[in-house]
Amino acid sequence: MQSKLNITEFRERLRNSTEFGSLKVNLSPFRLFPSFGGKKPFYGFFDDESFHLTINSVKSPTYFIIIGKYKNVNNILKVDCIVEANSKIQLFWVKFSPVICLVAINLFFLFFGKGLRKGSTIVNLFLLVIIFYSRWKEDRKRRKLEQKFIEIFEIKLASKK
Repeated sequence: MQSKLNITEFRERLRNSTEFGSLKVNLSPFRLFPSFGGKKPFYGFFDDESFHLTINSVKSPTYFIIIGKYKNVNNILKVDCIVEANSKIQLFWVKFSPVICLVAINLFFLFFGKGLRKGSTIVNLFLLVIIFYSRWKEDRKRRKLEQKFIEIFEIKLASKK
């Protein structure tokens, strides 16, 4: 991918749009109460050739991070980045905890709730909606993070042939 910005503008936008901090420490007092002043769109860290960023949100955090490197090649800024899960355990929990809950509740109704067949149908339908919603929401957060990064840093996507 290429950026329309030069390397100094790219670094300046990184500096202006990133609240500096470790991605592994999400519950520190500084993370719960973001720095005073204007809120920056990204949270993470960067240096002169790489970056690790995520959405700067306490209310709706995402489990995805953008990991990338950038360099100047023939006066064109090349940006190589991927969006991946910050923690495999968190992503596993978000994706599969509703399925595990569905199985556990059905086992409960099978062994202990013999007279609650109507209740089990309603609970199963509700849990199926929750399963699809959680997967849709995480995919949406991933796309939103990627879209915000592309928009702020003016990234041109390579055309597919």
